Amino acid sequence: MFEKLSQAISKTTSKIASAIFVDKKLIEEVIKELQRALIEADVNVLLVKQISDELRQKAIDEKIKGVEKKEQIIKLLHDKLLELLGKEKKELVIEKGKNQKIMLLGLYGVGKTTTTAKLANYYAKRGFKTCILGLDVHRPAAREQLEQLGKQNNIHIFIDKQEKNPSKIYDKFKKEIETYDLCIVDTAGRHTLDKELIEEIKTLGKKIKPNYTILTITADIGQSARKLAAEFQSALNINGVIITRMDSTAKGGGALTACSETHAPVFFITTGEKVNDIESFNPSSFLSRILGMGDLSTLIEKINLVVDSDKQVAIQKRLEDGKFTMDDLYEQLKSMDGFSLDKITDLIPGLGKAKISQDMLQGQEDKMKKWKHAISSMTKEERENPEIISKETSRIQRIAKGAGLNTSDVRALIKQYDLLKSFLKSGDMTQENMFSQKQMQKLAKKFGKKMRL
Repeated sequence: MFEKLSQAISKTTSKIASAIFVDKKLIEEVIKELQRALIEADVNVLLVKQISDELRQKAIDEKIKGVEKKEQIIKLLHDKLLELLGKEKKELVIEKGKNQKIMLLGLYGVGKTTTTAKLANYYAKRGFKTCILGLDVHRPAAREQLEQLGKQNNIHIFIDKQEKNPSKIYDKFKKEIETYDLCIVDTAGRHTLDKELIEEIKTLGKKIKPNYTILTITADIGQSARKLAAEFQSALNINGVIITRMDSTAKGGGALTACSETHAPVFFITTGEKVNDIESFNPSSFLSRILGMGDLSTLIEKINLVVDSDKQVAIQKRLEDGKFTMDDLYEQLKSMDGFSLDKITDLIPGLGKAKISQDMLQGQEDKMKKWKHAISSMTKEERENPEIISKETSRIQRIAKGAGLNTSDVRALIKQYDLLKSFLKSGDMTQENMFSQKQMQKLAKKFGKKMRL
């Protein structure tokens, strides 16, 4: 995502930083590089021209006392890109015990139903009692899809497979829904924003009285997001936007900037098919990733999405008692099921530019799956006292055979266990700082310098 934009911006900033003189020729070269990159990212041509004109004028005419011209131009470039993305982070204010509701809108094929599950899971992982209300009575199998997502992710779903009137479905479950902190409402879509859809949503809005009405759009809609967001705002008074499929297209630049222009804040973006592939949209953090500077806050957020805090507390307690077993390691590996390694490399400072191949990342994910199989093949005694395994070749052979692996895979697991146990015993991973920004920065440094994929 935005790889060409990232490369172009890095190239332009390097060109500015290494220049002996900052003259009109250099400024024009920088602007042309930026124009090309922004247009390829599907940013509106008129907007690109406006940004170019402002940069040109300020870079040539404006002088700030005590600031080098090079630094000034780089700062101008950063500020204009941030302005494109929406300047400030906009957040939904969700409180426990308030019985709040978020109603999702969108046309067919935007991933609204899966986004509903991702959003419910996002808040459930933060301690909110969440549920989903399925009111899409038009799309075939919509309710079955929600039911499946609920079972897979332990989210309570309220649906009625027979009823064709969404208002009646809401009335049926209204009292039960009121016992939850947050209810995500999945509504029907259409191929276009027609009168029938507008009336249905307006009727539901008056009855449900959602705290937030959010439009779901896809990144590949590009600059058309401007028109769509404006239409939904005018007809249904939306509060903001969730952009899906931000992992698959360069047109995300068009969608993001279009939403910014229509003053429809982007609350979340989704970056994959897994339930944890959703993140709150922070313009400055997003720009940091584009610039190859990483985004530790989003990385920490993603880790907290896949980690079961209760199990982590139990593991920490055993560590304090001097115990760390293969069962504990298995829980760590299991939690990584919802964590794609290729999604986190650009979040770690320094790794975004490291050019780690997809094959290498896939190899590491495959290795973790093998380790899970190996642990499942161990006896209770071996899981609780892994030290006995390395002392007996026959145990390694039996575990490998039972898991359908090579003995080298089992030995690699034992080595990983020993390294992790040593690291945890060092005291770096206390409960208080386990997922602090300082701790993640230390891990990032270890990742970049010592760890091997």
